[in-house]
Amino acid sequence: MTRPGKRLAVVGGGMLGMRVAERAAAAGRSVTLFESAPDLGGLASVWRLGDITWDKHYHVILPSDVRTLGLLDELGLRDLLLWRSVPAGCAADGAVHPATTPAQVLRLPFLGPVAKGRLGVTALRAAALRDPLSVEDVPVLDWLRRWSGDQATERFWEPLLRSKLGANVEAASATFIATTLKRLLGARRHGGGTGDGFGFVTGGYATVLGALATVMQARGVEVRLGEQVRSVRATHPGHDGTLTVETASGSHPQFDQVVVTAASPIAARLCPDLTEAERLRCTAVTYQGIVCLSLLLPRPLTDNYITYLTEPAPFTAVIDMSALVGREQLGGHGLVYLPRYVRSDDPVLGSPEAELLDQFLPALERIYPTFHRDDVLASGLSRVRLVLPVPTLGYSRRLPPVVTSVPGLYLASSALITDGTLNVNETLSVADGVLPRVLAA
Repeated sequence: MTRPGKRLAVVGGGMLGMRVAERAAAAGRSVTLFESAPDLGGLASVWRLGDITWDKHYHVILPSDVRTLGLLDELGLRDLLLWRSVPAGCAADGAVHPATTPAQVLRLPFLGPVAKGRLGVTALRAAALRDPLSVEDVPVLDWLRRWSGDQATERFWEPLLRSKLGANVEAASATFIATTLKRLLGARRHGGGTGDGFGFVTGGYATVLGALATVMQARGVEVRLGEQVRSVRATHPGHDGTLTVETASGSHPQFDQVVVTAASPIAARLCPDLTEAERLRCTAVTYQGIVCLSLLLPRPLTDNYITYLTEPAPFTAVIDMSALVGREQLGGHGLVYLPRYVRSDDPVLGSPEAELLDQFLPALERIYPTFHRDDVLASGLSRVRLVLPVPTLGYSRRLPPVVTSVPGLYLASSALITDGTLNVNETLSVADGVLPRVLAA
């Protein structure tokens, strides 16, 4: 039963925090949202690149993303959702090979016929898994070798996984590849055999975030942008009382409940009243960070939305957003993302943009010889230390707590995703799982 009138603080203004704040306000809570950045959105936030405004990181919507589609319905944006079928490529041996249809995969030159066939067996096996957690105690490379064999694992799967997980691939469970394949296979089926069926909202996530912010305002949510939270503590430790949120500006507002949506290690630092066991569960989560270079070009780089890389490169993949959304969404330009996933303590997260451009652009010229560095009209670099929680062996049994030992304090982050990949839809599922516990208290 919902108890209205309580004062609720939400720490973090990404999609998760925004959804929790909006839904809690709709249920009668008096909500204040704190966000240290100057804008809302977190990983879904937008920025200005040259003369266009678009998403800071690459996002797509799939037909299976029921929570995202439901949010678009609530916001009245469903008519702005467009679907496109886009091809994929695979860079190897100095060329980019088509890798969209099964027939194209069977023509990849760096794999033998048996290895190619076993790639299909692996995909079918992943699709048949009703519960991806059933393989969370199996190392991902062991699972792939079982179903794909040595050649396909070593020449195809392992390079892709290492580019995403780095050394953490040794600790990752088969749940990671199973959930990734299930999601991508759904997109492939929706594409009708001509490509991956992906969706996007006209105007990108700026449209979604703007509409959600408007609803939050109408619900009475107080949004404090550029307000860094330093700590969340029990006002009177040992009593079922209020919680005090201390901010960098020196304010100390008090609330009946606080939901911290920051990454688990950050939540552990912000909440000193957690027990040692709770703190260990938060800090034990293994994260990958990301540096993501965005390039604004005079024209699209390729027809492929994604180019997979099976040979060493300074970035994980090539994402041509203009292949999906069209030049008309981007002021007639092309937009390419070059993401690089790294350990959360990797020094590259502190590298200046010019240094990364000097590394990334020559590699992109080798993969796509029609591209030249002088083509870049504008660039931008995003760095995030804690992005992707790695589903290690037995991960679902060691999750950070949602309801903590501190009365009124709740933790909610992407670390709670156990049987899906990191995306907006799974983030909204975390919000849906946390909200009933908050509103019932």
